[in-house]
Amino acid sequence: MAASSETPVRYIDEDTGADSPEVNGTESAPFKTLLHAYIEHQEDGSEFRIRKSQTGQVSEDGDPAARLEWKAPSAAAMKKIKSRYQAHVKKIARERELEAEKSQEEQKRKETLEEAKKLVIRESPSLPKALRIKTKDKDPKIIKLRSGTSEKEIDYSEGRGSRIRISGWIHRLRRQKDVIFVTLRDVHGHLQCVLTGDLAKTYDALTLTQETTITIYGEMWECPPKQHAPDDRELHADYFEIIGKAVGGEEAITSIVAPDAPPQVQLDQRHLLLRGDIQSSVIKVRAAVLRAFRKTFEETDLLEVTPPCMVQTQVEGGSTLFEFDYYGEKAYLTQSSQLYLETCLPSLGDVFCVQESFRAEKSLTRRHLSEYTHIEAELAFITFDDLLDHLELVISKVIEHTLSDPQTAKYVHELNPNFQVPERPFKRMRYADAISWLREHEIVNEEGQPHEFGDDIAEAAERKMTDIINRPIFLTHFPVEIKAFYMKKDKDDLRVTESVDCLMPGVGEIIGGSMRMEDYDELMAAYKREEIDPAPYYWYTDQRK
Repeated sequence: MAASSETPVRYIDEDTGADSPEVNGTESAPFKTLLHAYIEHQEDGSEFRIRKSQTGQVSEDGDPAARLEWKAPSAAAMKKIKSRYQAHVKKIARERELEAEKSQEEQKRKETLEEAKKLVIRESPSLPKALRIKTKDKDPKIIKLRSGTSEKEIDYSEGRGSRIRISGWIHRLRRQKDVIFVTLRDVHGHLQCVLTGDLAKTYDALTLTQETTITIYGEMWECPPKQHAPDDRELHADYFEIIGKAVGGEEAITSIVAPDAPPQVQLDQRHLLLRGDIQSSVIKVRAAVLRAFRKTFEETDLLEVTPPCMVQTQVEGGSTLFEFDYYGEKAYLTQSSQLYLETCLPSLGDVFCVQESFRAEKSLTRRHLSEYTHIEAELAFITFDDLLDHLELVISKVIEHTLSDPQTAKYVHELNPNFQVPERPFKRMRYADAISWLREHEIVNEEGQPHEFGDDIAEAAERKMTDIINRPIFLTHFPVEIKAFYMKKDKDDLRVTESVDCLMPGVGEIIGGSMRMEDYDELMAAYKREEIDPAPYYWYTDQRK
């Protein structure tokens, strides 16, 4: 179809065209879509020619040159495009309306803020002296909570509510007409604060942002439980001071660490993420667990020691060592402190440490951390059964001590509502029996084959077995080949070691342990078997002399 010489023609190639500002719709620079061409040129009366130069239909005899032919769009296609164009026009008009409304609102906000700068609030010297508190302070003899109704939002004349001051960070912020609700956060918890009247109309109040540091003064009130205020109380503010105003807009914390941000973004912004309820609760529970471990070890007569992090020996295999130059000598970041702990036994008795360990395993799974806090212990004069009994006692006592604190217990159940204290006694299962169990239940190994003796049971299979059995399991007596060189062999089955992993339902492995070789010749043979130079281990080998 030809166009008259007076009528402009616009070209669209749906395969190679582009809907960009620099494209003008000529044969050499076609648009990509008919809609875009129509939007840009329908007012100048242009006609349109369209093709698919790479994916269009070929001729009946199979000639691909037919794809290069420019054709006028069908009447149905043009009708559809005109309908979409009308929708586009309406959309543009609505966007312009919204932009105008936004501009008006912004102008109104600027005027309001300028007017707010004229309103200056100062702390009245006639008010009672404010008692400085933290959110943990709840003694009713010291902090009185006002209740009931009052004609005045703030009224100290009756002495029903204490006047206090509290400093912290704005955790949440909500505006409702002439009232501003602030949830203040300090290291101990949260307090709901209410700003009303002129206090809510100042420039500082109107420009409050989340994470701003602030000191708020006011009267403490009792809140009905149905209002869901933290600790069923709130502070009716009579004055506040900005300590440091946090940024807003695109730089606000809620923009940087959105709840649905991908894990890598959250990890990069961990310094901000820690201010959230979940992450801060995790850190608090972690601290409580560490306290519980130390308390449990103290109760069982273990002494805490602090082994070095920079070492010249391996513990868990050379492939996961972080190597560095130590003044011209080869050294590593420790994989484990257990061998050093063993050297303390003759002089200090049973010992433990809470120390950092490092593994050079570049992986993003939850089981692979380059650095982690490692809790390890060494006990003297025990049997393998004694070791299992000790581990079960430690796990149970640590959980008991952790949950004995009501606030920590609250955090635990908020983070994991389904958490249950592990059932005792823990099930004891030998590695060989686990292999048989996995075969019977048709749980295959990582190669998709039935498990065989000697397999290093993968996490997925281990967790599936534990979740089905649904009890804590001491998985014991692993083959020599898949365990560390220093682990003692079972005298009744020299193929396996007196070793153990504790598997917890819903979690997987949480503890590993073993008995140690006592015999010097056996230890030297283990060095040789694993192709380890015994020279750097002289201090460990000396324990067998």
